[in-house]
Amino acid sequence: MGNAVLGSLVMCPRCKIISANLVRLPKAAIGRGEIALTFDDGPDAHITPLVLDQLDLYGAKASFFCIGEKVAAQPDLVAEIVRRGHSIENHSYNHRNLFAFSGIRKLKMEVVATQQAIHSASNGISSRFFRAPFGFRSPWLGSVLRQTHMQHVAWTRRGYDAVCRNPEVVLRRLVHNLSAGDILLMHDGGSARTRNGQPVVLEVLPRLLERCASHGLRSVSLPMALSNAQL
Repeated sequence: MGNAVLGSLVMCPRCKIISANLVRLPKAAIGRGEIALTFDDGPDAHITPLVLDQLDLYGAKASFFCIGEKVAAQPDLVAEIVRRGHSIENHSYNHRNLFAFSGIRKLKMEVVATQQAIHSASNGISSRFFRAPFGFRSPWLGSVLRQTHMQHVAWTRRGYDAVCRNPEVVLRRLVHNLSAGDILLMHDGGSARTRNGQPVVLEVLPRLLERCASHGLRSVSLPMALSNAQL
């Protein structure tokens, strides 16, 4: 019974019982009318630059949870994300399916290796935030993140744009009850494709940003939203 309960907690991305887990922005950010757009599984040589262009058009900032081996392979793209005012965050080095079932040594290796790759690609920046692959967290991950001075971030809602090919459905999931303080999850790496072959994220993002603007919401990066918050 204990193993079953623990397993259910591991597989619950928004759960706060195993360890600290940010699922909404703090009160100060809510008071400023801020939301956080987050993008997982990049950087992607084709999609990420187009996401950056769309964000620029709306004056929006975001956080990119990057896979370490992709960071190491595309340091110039990582540097460009930072140059445009966004943040690079840690999403493990290999994004393994069984990440949540790793021992503490393997967990720390994945986190630290990605930090080193980001530090090298971004001219000395260290990520402050971590998101586990699929959001599934080992019971030992919290200890690793405390040792590396990082905070785990989940999301308020997600559009499932990595698997859903219908932009209308993805957008509807993201904007349902949209409000200040929300953390939204999308993908610049591994985005599903529409029937016309276009990345779903590129179809959804402009409309999402327009909806945010119409609601008086401003998209910021996680470091901007939590600039005065303590880990």
